[in-house]
Amino acid sequence: MSTLDARMTARAAEILSQRGEKRRGLGRVAPFLGPAIIASIAYMDPGNFATNIQGGARFGYSLLWVILAANLMAMLIQNLSSKLGIATGKNLPEVIRERWPRPLVWLYWVQAEVVAMATDLAEFLGAALAIHLLTGLPLIWGAAITGVLTFALLGLQKRGFRPLEIAILGFVLAIGVAYLVQFVLAHPGMAALGGFVPTFQGKEAVYLAVGIIGATVMPHVIYLHSALTQGRIPTRTDEEKVRLSRLNRIDVLIAMGFAGLINMSMLAVSAATFYKGGVASDGNLETAYRTLTPLLGPAAAIAFAIALLASGLSSSAVGTMAGQVIMQGFVGFHIPIWLRRTITMLPAFVVILMGLDATSTLVLSQVVLSFGVPFALVPLLMFTARRDVMGVLQSRPHITALGWLFAAIIIGLNGYLLWGTFVK
Repeated sequence: MSTLDARMTARAAEILSQRGEKRRGLGRVAPFLGPAIIASIAYMDPGNFATNIQGGARFGYSLLWVILAANLMAMLIQNLSSKLGIATGKNLPEVIRERWPRPLVWLYWVQAEVVAMATDLAEFLGAALAIHLLTGLPLIWGAAITGVLTFALLGLQKRGFRPLEIAILGFVLAIGVAYLVQFVLAHPGMAALGGFVPTFQGKEAVYLAVGIIGATVMPHVIYLHSALTQGRIPTRTDEEKVRLSRLNRIDVLIAMGFAGLINMSMLAVSAATFYKGGVASDGNLETAYRTLTPLLGPAAAIAFAIALLASGLSSSAVGTMAGQVIMQGFVGFHIPIWLRRTITMLPAFVVILMGLDATSTLVLSQVVLSFGVPFALVPLLMFTARRDVMGVLQSRPHITALGWLFAAIIIGLNGYLLWGTFVK
């Protein structure tokens, strides 16, 4: 543990004690912020860029309410994952390994690895494309630079959890500033508020809404979030566990709330720029970048590419971290993180060398991702409802019921998305 980590953990332990209750404001909450910030990157990845741009360009502001609903679902699910790590001192894959039959655990591990690699493919390609757009370098060189930068970012883990959390926070703020610039230039206006009234403009809007919600809850980050809170801050009593869970809930609300605002801004900027301008968009990121310059000026296009780069780099690093948790948790096996990073980069280089369209491949990876949603959601809801697993942090019946409702909606919509993808 680094010196910075030790100081933050000591402060957190003090705050969890009765003496720490005297602290107020940011000083009381700051030591507990971090895990949800890392998890929130999955909700601002290049896949979200594609679906939000497409939604705004085709249907204006009318799908803003869908993003809001999806974000509320994500808040509940990530909070449950966070609580599991605090209550058990274990991550979700470890709990599954301990309590389920070995063949089922191995099945879970295989599908989770496939999902994690599909996720990383999308995020890696997003960062490579951003470098290509910003510099004009060939996509293959953008991929090489992305590999070097993500290696450097992951190297921060050697210094403890705080340096990496601070770096990820920097990327999150970069995305926020970039979209603030675009939002100001696009000036959506009060008309955007109408998008929070639930409505659909035909079957295409329904299908796209399904895509937005279905791609929101990422299975790999459900696994990861429980690992980020397990044993991060020691708790000695049930009372401290309850207090820590409450403080981590603030972390989730802040991080996921910010991610929701970013996603709404993406769609609103697309609606104000492309929909109002009569410019169709199929979610192609390069097309969106090229079109922004004549419509809003070069500053908007550069801000878009910077946001995409920050999103791709940070979410790719987080995806690699999730892969480590998945392997260690399900099968108790560990490989060096540089080796995992090297292996998971290979599919992106293959896609580029074969000349496949980066955005189309990114969207296809989201379809693969949707297969993994039930595998992560169902055991999370099962375990967090059990007293023998969660102790004093057992979910209340109404929270469990709401979680199952959200799970049914997400799983059902993902099924519909998959059916539409392969049948239509």
